[in-house]
Amino acid sequence: MPLPLCSVLVVDDEAPLRTVLRSSFAATGCDVEEARNGEEALDALQRRSFDLVLLDINMPGMSGLQACRKIRAAAPGMGIVMLTVRDDEDDKVNALEAGADDYITKPFRIRELTARLSAVLRRTRTSEPAAPTELRAGDLALDEEKRTLRRGEELIRLAPKEFELLAFMMRNKGLPLSHVKLLRSIWGPEYGGELEYLRTYVRTLRKKIEDNPAKPKYIVTEPWVGYRFIDPADENGIRAPSEPAQPSQL
Repeated sequence: MPLPLCSVLVVDDEAPLRTVLRSSFAATGCDVEEARNGEEALDALQRRSFDLVLLDINMPGMSGLQACRKIRAAAPGMGIVMLTVRDDEDDKVNALEAGADDYITKPFRIRELTARLSAVLRRTRTSEPAAPTELRAGDLALDEEKRTLRRGEELIRLAPKEFELLAFMMRNKGLPLSHVKLLRSIWGPEYGGELEYLRTYVRTLRKKIEDNPAKPKYIVTEPWVGYRFIDPADENGIRAPSEPAQPSQL
């Protein structure tokens, strides 16, 4: 499925890649602008706002991480996805800590990139609900008002923190959630290093919601980074890391 109508700023020092991405996004009706580096990106953002920024992490001059921090400070609600040529876990963690919503490693398929951008766009375009809502994914239905979880017709009992952790993940489905972000969002700002604590809760959640906890389809691991909640029924969902990687066209 194509990227929903939106405005996109593509920031990369590789002109051929910018051209391909611009053509792909513009073909679906998106408003696309290009920037060759972080400085040009910031100049463009001073002139106008964008729904999404696709930002290369490795560029001459101002690095992508520096640009990401400045963009996030100036536009807290803007969607940012970072590109990296290295499948380096440190790059992924640094991108999230700089304020990126997601990341993708070159080379990549346009379909996967579009899915990542669409997931970020859904988050940025979703306003805070006026009342508690029901969250659905696959055969899961989580009612935030009644604080209940059903898996099909079965009522699943969750401890308070299990419920809060699952609800947070489902509200941010499709997006990478770092260990630190999860710990501080659910347990408080004084947390951040208690990784085994978080893993324990994820293990218990998987036992309750997954058909096979050893091969999860909902809560998948982002190695060295954290976790990502996936809706298996979502055609635009992110491919689980356990699935075979497909060859890239870019």
